[in-house]
Amino acid sequence: MRSVCRVFASCVLALTLAAPAWAEMSRDQAAAAAQRQTGGRVLSVEKAESGRRMAWRVKVVTPNGEVRVVFIDAGNGRGN
Repeated sequence: MRSVCRVFASCVLALTLAAPAWAEMSRDQAAAAAQRQTGGRVLSVEKAESGRRMAWRVKVVTPNGEVRVVFIDAGNGRGN
């Protein structure tokens, strides 16, 4: 029984470590980063996956009226 508990605990730990760290970049921080990058107004912010990395998908309307989608890396805050 103890070996089953150890295996279970190991699996839980592995899954916890593999989970994305959304707390590194908040929704508000991602919106601010996209706004600085484009100079536009933020329309929406959603969690997304960009490539194999977790990101924030931020939709903005630029000062000239163009709607753009910017991906902000959830870990390091860099945009595309």
